[in-house]
Amino acid sequence: MALMLNAVQDAAEAVLGCVCAALQDAADQVDGQPGCPCRSCLVPGLVAWDSCDDPCNTTPAEGAGGQLSVNVARLYASTDFPTADRTLPPTQTRGRLTCAAPPALAVELVVTLLRCTPTFDERGCPPSCEELGETARILHTDMVVVRNAVECCLPTTGEQRRGRVVFVGETRTVGPEGGCVGLEQRVTVALPGCGCPQETTP
Repeated sequence: MALMLNAVQDAAEAVLGCVCAALQDAADQVDGQPGCPCRSCLVPGLVAWDSCDDPCNTTPAEGAGGQLSVNVARLYASTDFPTADRTLPPTQTRGRLTCAAPPALAVELVVTLLRCTPTFDERGCPPSCEELGETARILHTDMVVVRNAVECCLPTTGEQRRGRVVFVGETRTVGPEGGCVGLEQRVTVALPGCGCPQETTP
């Protein structure tokens, strides 16, 4: 089996869609919780911390707004999903007539959500415990919302009859740095394959 050409892109778009929708729902349910940032996109390679002061949802002074991104960490073979297959050397080929890939291919995706965090004021005074506590509350809620999204929404997406097969990895905090703080969520998705095109003889 070969990999469908749009498999990685579809998986990444599904993750972004699930997370953004869940963040919007959380904003409707929890007072003071910001929704999905206007700056929400798929990014190539490692995410750049371009902006956490998205003004679309609320003001940066309130510790809201943000930047949501999804990027691919790696694409790998897995005969025992989600464990990486290390039984075949990377250089081993499968021949012209047997182009079948390993029984499963997986893509590891990284969700990064950044929000503003209070910093020192113009007098050089640190933020108050109340300000830090509110930023922590937003972050902690975001962590639960994002994890719930990849655990509950993501498996229901895709064209597979039984839904996507996913493995939800660790959730960890990132920052604060440059006035931003947030989370990184890893999720691995099993990718659907298709039959290799058959060569035609003249």
